[in-house]
Amino acid sequence: MDLSCFKAYDLRGRVPDQLNPILAEKIGRAYVEITGAKKVIVGYDIRLSSPDIAEALSSGLMAAGADVFDIGLCGTEQVYFATSHYKMDGGIMVTASHNPKDHNGMKMVGPESRPISSDNGLNEIRDRVLEPFADAAEQGRYEPLEVMSAYVDHLLGYIDAGSLSPLTIVCNAGNGGAGLVIDELEQHLPFEFVKVHHQPDGHFPNGVPNPILPENRAATADAVIAEGAAMGIAWDGDYDRCFFFDENGRFIEGYYIVGLLADQFLRKTGGGKVIHDPRLTWNTLDLVKAAGGEAIESKTGHAFIKQRMRDEDAVYGGEMSAHHYFRDFAYCDSGMIPWLLVAERLCQSGQTLSSLIDARIEAYPASGEINRTIADPPKVIAAIEAKYSVGANSVSHVDGVSIEFDDWRFNLRMSNTEPVVRLNVESRADIPLMEEKTEELLAEMDRLNKEG
Repeated sequence: MDLSCFKAYDLRGRVPDQLNPILAEKIGRAYVEITGAKKVIVGYDIRLSSPDIAEALSSGLMAAGADVFDIGLCGTEQVYFATSHYKMDGGIMVTASHNPKDHNGMKMVGPESRPISSDNGLNEIRDRVLEPFADAAEQGRYEPLEVMSAYVDHLLGYIDAGSLSPLTIVCNAGNGGAGLVIDELEQHLPFEFVKVHHQPDGHFPNGVPNPILPENRAATADAVIAEGAAMGIAWDGDYDRCFFFDENGRFIEGYYIVGLLADQFLRKTGGGKVIHDPRLTWNTLDLVKAAGGEAIESKTGHAFIKQRMRDEDAVYGGEMSAHHYFRDFAYCDSGMIPWLLVAERLCQSGQTLSSLIDARIEAYPASGEINRTIADPPKVIAAIEAKYSVGANSVSHVDGVSIEFDDWRFNLRMSNTEPVVRLNVESRADIPLMEEKTEELLAEMDRLNKEG
């Protein structure tokens, strides 16, 4: 049996050769046997294969003795919400996020929506799939569960509705599931939504929703300009990530949104801890300190960030990859809470999004993440570290290597899943220096790669 769909943090693979209803049914059985879960949330995204895979998964869960609470078509964060809100033993979301449309997958959580990944159960579930199964003495039952109303109430709890004023907002669901939530929120907000690629459609008539790709941004940017909107928002298919465009249609690097949200959240809480990834840090550190908070660095990746947030009881965590985590959301990531907070900030401050962001870009210009395919990533990273650590103020290995100087810094790390090295460079109010050091590092990486 091909089990290549099991990855480090979740399951993803082509349908039907790497993931199909037969395998999904076995995964449901294995999930119950490994976790001991008795009550499990199941939800699925807009992909054409998702309902069949979710149904087979549910059959396996029930055959192994677990009760299934089916929340239907939804986003990943609704599985997180329902699992924690209703105090279930676990939850499984059928989704392949931004993978190609012939793919599907699963994201699994345990009690309190704690992630299940390769180091805490996912590998055991994979291995158990290969063994024979016997039906449980008592089959689990099936129950549909409506969670949208409780979820929307929860989302609205993050903002002060009385401080909101009319705004025009472009929202691009990418034919994923986010439009369903916008339609519900719309009834409670004074905003006019300009809806782009709004209807859920697993055929992905406008391409797979992944706004991190530059070629996927024009539809949102153009609509912002045409409508004179205050901002634009775009999501991936299961809407656990959201991306922002200012009133000029400019795409905003996720790094600066982390700082903005940290500042906004700390204003509400009057302090607290904020978790951030090590790729780009200075802007976040500056804003968190000014708002009376404490910034704490964590290894990149949702499992690491969520665990560190629990350990520190952090109010908010952010990654520049557009994942934003919230303590009151079971320390999970949401693609809806961030834009509500940004919209609230626009209303309360009377400022434009560009004016809020421009000062931060000027203070800490950044390269954005640059990927290079490298034959021997560990060797290249080690050579870069040996060269640049001479005379550096600090060298850190929280995730890859981060090297800091007085007026610039960089992070270089390996991908978990492919032979790619990821580079991020930033400076203190010096765009030419940032650009010069970025080119210098890329040239050095290319040279080392050619030398082998």
